[in-house]
Amino acid sequence: MILKKIQLKNIRSYKESEVIFPEGSTVLAGDIGSGKTSVLLAIEFALFGLQPGQKGTSLLRNGEDEGFVRLEFEIDSRNVIVERGLKRGKSVTQSYALIEIDGEKKDLSVKQLKNNIITLLQYPKEFETKTNLLYKFTVYTPQEQMKQIILEAPETRLDLLRHIFGIDKYKRIRENVSTLTIKLRENIRDYEGQTKTMDETKKKLEEKKNNLLLLDEKIKILKEELKVKLEEEKNADKELREVEGKIKEKERFEKEIEKTQIMLIGKKEFISSIEKEKTNLEKQIKDAEHLIFNPEEIEKLNKQKEENEKQLEEKNKEYLEVLSRNKSLTSKVSEANVLKGQISALQLCPTCLQDVNEGYKKNIIRKFNDDISNCEKEISSLNSNKQELSAKTQQFKKIISEITKKLEEFNLLRVKLESIKEKKNKFLELVQQKERTEKDALLLEKQIETLKESVSLFKKYETIYEQKRKILQEKEREEREKEISLASSEKENQMSILFIQEIQKEIEDREKIKEKLLSISELEDWLSSSFLEIISLTEKNIMFKLREEFSKLFNKWFNILVPENFLVNLDEEFTPIIQQQDYQLDYSFLSGGERTAVALAYRLSLNQVINSLMSRIKTKDLVILDEPTEGFSEQQLDKMRDVLSELKVKQLIIVSHESKIESFVEKIIKFRKESGITKVEV
Repeated sequence: MILKKIQLKNIRSYKESEVIFPEGSTVLAGDIGSGKTSVLLAIEFALFGLQPGQKGTSLLRNGEDEGFVRLEFEIDSRNVIVERGLKRGKSVTQSYALIEIDGEKKDLSVKQLKNNIITLLQYPKEFETKTNLLYKFTVYTPQEQMKQIILEAPETRLDLLRHIFGIDKYKRIRENVSTLTIKLRENIRDYEGQTKTMDETKKKLEEKKNNLLLLDEKIKILKEELKVKLEEEKNADKELREVEGKIKEKERFEKEIEKTQIMLIGKKEFISSIEKEKTNLEKQIKDAEHLIFNPEEIEKLNKQKEENEKQLEEKNKEYLEVLSRNKSLTSKVSEANVLKGQISALQLCPTCLQDVNEGYKKNIIRKFNDDISNCEKEISSLNSNKQELSAKTQQFKKIISEITKKLEEFNLLRVKLESIKEKKNKFLELVQQKERTEKDALLLEKQIETLKESVSLFKKYETIYEQKRKILQEKEREEREKEISLASSEKENQMSILFIQEIQKEIEDREKIKEKLLSISELEDWLSSSFLEIISLTEKNIMFKLREEFSKLFNKWFNILVPENFLVNLDEEFTPIIQQQDYQLDYSFLSGGERTAVALAYRLSLNQVINSLMSRIKTKDLVILDEPTEGFSEQQLDKMRDVLSELKVKQLIIVSHESKIESFVEKIIKFRKESGITKVEV
């Protein structure tokens, strides 16, 4: 990974700036507080976002509502641009996140962008859910944080280093094994309880099998008895059906009698209705003899109606014309009033742009007033005319309504007279219809007598049918009793089979549980003894190898920085041990420059060990040092040249306000602050 460029807008002391990073060694130079460290914080924010406990207000410039960081870098010959925005609301939060790889842009969530960066850097997947510790100890660690690691309690420092080296998993393995063995012991106790009564269950199974054999024999006997009862029931049912046929024949005759009687009643009722209708028709014919119809009177009324409708149509047209003229004059008056107002306010002629004479304006306004007066007089006249036309229109409508009513009365009279002829014909038809219906009624009475004689012949079969029905009911009852007994036995048989299957399944399950019990017991014993010993030994060997490599590198870097006769190494808890002439020196009694040297040596050693262990990570070509020479003497500052020459990385970025460091690097980028805003000079 090689940094190329970073753009900052409204980030801490930056209003809008850009920093271009060359390859090789570069120093970010400037006075304390000039904004150098802000660039490093912005790089970390662009890659990983806000960290747990970090507030957005620590990055967003005071008084600004929005800001962003855009970082461009190269990784595996691919050009990558990441951008994150900040927005102020109730609090300062990340507003958006995006990534662009070789020109292909994606908008992502804050978490998705972090996961993409970790994948690009080939950091272990577990660092997706952790703070960016691996980045801090391989690329950029604020110097005061390195000192804090050295001063931490040994157990805390060991846990932190385990986390960084990725071997905290062994501690988790031990904890998980402890949890697992507790669970396995619970399973063992549970399985032992489940297999305790297995012999009693096997004895119960044998008893059920013997009972099932006896039940099978009983079912065979019941099936034979049921077969006999079914045959007896079938014969009784056949005899009953034969008698039932005779009964149905009798019922058919009875129904035929009923039907014929209904028809006879219908005929008689029809004769009665014909007689009533005849009487009614005679009365209607007699009442209509005095009615007189005059066609000439109807023709006269139609002509009167037509003339009045024409006059009504003419008055309606006149009324519409008056309304239209009235509307036109009203609009004209309104427009004249608007123009009067515009002319009164007119100062310059819109055509020649000269002053408009007041006398000229008064003449025009007077003309408008005359037009308005004439229009209003005509409107008044039109309103009077409109009322007269409305009254005449109502008068014509009333006349037309009265004529229409008289025409309807004449039409009704004509219809009545026309229906008299039809009624006379209808009367003759009714006389003939009555004669035919009386003949039909006589035939139906004779048919009823014949059917009653047939019914009396089948009366005896009713007694026989009742006897046969009782015999069949008894056979059905006996058959049902056998069926119930058989069904009960078969149900008992099925339940016994199911119970036997359940017991067999239970025995099989308990046999499997017995096998599991043996397997789990062996597993619990192996985990509790052999496996935990292997894990502990593996962890110790890895920690020993790490400490040996770490200690060797730590001694190398410290001896470059502090040429005096010091002997340094690390104890089992990775605590720096400093000795001079066989005396062990406490870290707190060292000078400021020596403490800085210890922290820097520790930082560089940790970087190399991590890059060696995790050789696939893509940040090993980049090292960022933040004020690495704080408290150094002139002699120690000179030794920094040797340290930098020993650091074989493609890109080294140093933040320092020491002017001497500038002579040790290939490129200098200067920072200065004016009126609270940082300026960048190359």
